[in-house]
Amino acid sequence: MAATIELKYFNTFWLKKIKTITNVVPGSTSVYVSNAGTSFVISPALTLTQMNVGQRVTFTYGATDYSGYILTVTSTTTFTVNIAPTPVVTGTPTITFGKIINFDNIPKDYAGVDADDWYIEEARIRGGYNNLTVDFGVKAYLVEDTSVQQNRMNSMIYSGVFNSRTGVNNTNQFSVGVDITRSADPANGSIQRLYAEDTNLVIFQEDKVSRALIDKDAIYSAEGSALTTSGAKIIGQIIAYAGEYGISTNPESFAVYGYRKYFTDRKRGCVLRLTGNGIEEISSFGMHDYFRDQLSTLTQPNTDKVFGVWDMHVKNYVVSIQNSSIDTFTTLSFDEDVRGWTSFFSYKPNAMFSLNNAFYSYDDQKLYQHYLGSYGNFYGTAYDSTVKVILNAQPSLVKNFKTINYEGAIGWEVESMNASSGDTILPISKYIDQTTLLGLEGYYLNNSFKRKENKYFANLLQPAPGDITPQSGEIVWGRDVSGIKGFWSTVQMKLANASYPITKKELFAVSSNTVESSY
Repeated sequence: MAATIELKYFNTFWLKKIKTITNVVPGSTSVYVSNAGTSFVISPALTLTQMNVGQRVTFTYGATDYSGYILTVTSTTTFTVNIAPTPVVTGTPTITFGKIINFDNIPKDYAGVDADDWYIEEARIRGGYNNLTVDFGVKAYLVEDTSVQQNRMNSMIYSGVFNSRTGVNNTNQFSVGVDITRSADPANGSIQRLYAEDTNLVIFQEDKVSRALIDKDAIYSAEGSALTTSGAKIIGQIIAYAGEYGISTNPESFAVYGYRKYFTDRKRGCVLRLTGNGIEEISSFGMHDYFRDQLSTLTQPNTDKVFGVWDMHVKNYVVSIQNSSIDTFTTLSFDEDVRGWTSFFSYKPNAMFSLNNAFYSYDDQKLYQHYLGSYGNFYGTAYDSTVKVILNAQPSLVKNFKTINYEGAIGWEVESMNASSGDTILPISKYIDQTTLLGLEGYYLNNSFKRKENKYFANLLQPAPGDITPQSGEIVWGRDVSGIKGFWSTVQMKLANASYPITKKELFAVSSNTVESSY
């Protein structure tokens, strides 16, 4: 709040009084007015900043001009004035509120008595007669040729030091007389993220990743030996990593574990890993086309997000690509042990983080911890687990796929199986102990897995297997046995996690018995 102070100097002290207060909003307004004496009631209500004690009020009613100042403010609709003679005003005159002109009373923004409006400060050391006086001192100023605000999106600036042990706090000092700025190449876009690693500062721009020395210089002789490793520069020379990669406008995709840094580059449609060997494109590990297509749909930089985090529990990099325009998302993980993308997940987080070897995500104003034993359950909803495999032994030959087999736990089903020729099969349900089905009607029509020597197998039945008309690609038509034909086939295995919420169901291998075929 701006204010003008009236100063009066005495031998040993300054006497200060509020002279002008600018927290009011001068202006005119047409309102309905009714009054009784010098008390005015207006409608509609005004803000408190339009009515203040001591504020000038002028209005015209008929051919008479009234002017004065406000004595009291009872509410946002009622105030009294000191106008004499007493006016009689009704209707909708225009009222003009001016500045505060009377300081007999403290404005209502200041509570207290009249004496509180004055401030006393000593003008001489210890208040002694003819002692040294306290003056306002030297006024430092700087003439700026361009005083407007400048946005330097590719530059960094640092303040003074902060030391909690000694109480030194110069974080609010930015001296223009010292070289405290460092700029990256503006052609590479704005700086999106900074990461300090040991004595290096990793700088992530939209189209480039660079590093700079922190609080030291590195000057070498012609033979390569270091001449000095310390200097006055806080941020040293900026050196770019090899490769035309950046973090685009998605700094939220950044994650770090050990010496590895992970991030996405939406503009180039890839997921990247930064190590001591440089930048490597990990999206090319079998998923180049997928990430290219997914990241290319993110056209709204302010609302489309790519969240990335290091899952400390299972040691995976988790990334969630979220498109706000069409309200879709995909969340998946990268495993360093197999150097590949291993899993898709059915949850859409607003944030993710790891703490003390536990993995957490945030959604709908709630915090969730993962890996607590409830498999396939995310944010209170149970999802089925699916695994899709491609069967393509002897890829240059046309094959008849006769059966489907798997090694693993009880509970897996075949949700779909499609051949390259377009042949499809009926779904195959999970294995059920035959003793529980004996005597049940329809048992022999049940298409489910059978078990032999702890391995599970099933015949492939085409749609409508009881028809007397052979189906396309069917080896032996009828309800006993069938198959599909093609170069390759895609199998999607499913596990209903709701049936096994706390039991781990592993799947080790999926195979099919095939014979060579010809058209």
